[in-house]
Amino acid sequence: MNICVFLSAADLDERYTGPARQFAELLGKGGHTLVWGGSDVGLMKVVADGVEGAGGRLVGVSVDFLAAKARPVVAPDEMVIARDLAERKALLLEKADAVVVMVGGTGTLDEATEILELKKHGKAEQPVVLLNTAGFYDGLKEQFRRMEDEGFLPVPLTELVFFASEPVGALAYLEEVAGTR
Repeated sequence: MNICVFLSAADLDERYTGPARQFAELLGKGGHTLVWGGSDVGLMKVVADGVEGAGGRLVGVSVDFLAAKARPVVAPDEMVIARDLAERKALLLEKADAVVVMVGGTGTLDEATEILELKKHGKAEQPVVLLNTAGFYDGLKEQFRRMEDEGFLPVPLTELVFFASEPVGALAYLEEVAGTR
């Protein structure tokens, strides 16, 4: 399965790097491919290193203005450089069978809301997991529930996103859902 991971390129502490590394190792050991923003810095590097170290495949999609931070990739892995952020998001989603949203800033939030909006309108079918490491997305989860309760979501929240508190649960959900698709 090609699993797109949206996450931060920032250097973060062990609260966030530990679970990211654990998810990456599970992904690689499970024979899955990481599809990610292609960066070789911060949390993106932690995840790419973990997948690669566990024998997984890497597919990076960077963008022109970030290409200097792109991970050098050796064949048969793949690196694509997009013209802009919109093309990058489209390519990431095109290459993905599933999406996991890890901790991140505004770029990660933009990517997360893009896939959820596409799902809401029936334009994307990939399962989406929000990995709520250390309660990072508790507030967002509450906001999504309020949107659902007050009628802002035309489909049930459970059809848009699955919230997982641990890496094992995130991958188990994706493997279960992928098996039924």
